[in-house]
Amino acid sequence: MKENPGRLISILYRKSQMFWCQLLKEYEVSAAEYPVLMILYRQDGRTQENVVSELAIDKSAITRVVKSLEEKGFIERKKDEVDKRCNRIYLTEKGHLLKKPIEKGIMEWNGILQKDMSNEESDEVMRLLNQMVDNIQEQSEKKEKRKDQ
Repeated sequence: MKENPGRLISILYRKSQMFWCQLLKEYEVSAAEYPVLMILYRQDGRTQENVVSELAIDKSAITRVVKSLEEKGFIERKKDEVDKRCNRIYLTEKGHLLKKPIEKGIMEWNGILQKDMSNEESDEVMRLLNQMVDNIQEQSEKKEKRKDQ
């Protein structure tokens, strides 16, 4: 029987969570919280809806993560100037201080994942993973359309 890619992806996910939990423990940031910080490092002041969309997780999960990061002093929420229904999320000074350790962790994790891979192999893995994500997204959208009919 052929190897199940879902099983391998699940193993990678669990190992990733363990890596990030260990790395971020001293900063009191969870493995669920660091992706939100990474999004804000790329573009501060995003809406919560934008973060939900980019991370492809449900609104209630993001609400909990944002609340936790806010309570820890890493981010602050502000009402959008134009659309008062939207919250924008901004890094605080404390949140900005985590950028270097998180970037260092990303480099370390990527180094572990791509050990002994050529650049071409690494690029091909990324292409295939993106294709899998696109396939799942397309399937999810089809199911949503059928549900709405």
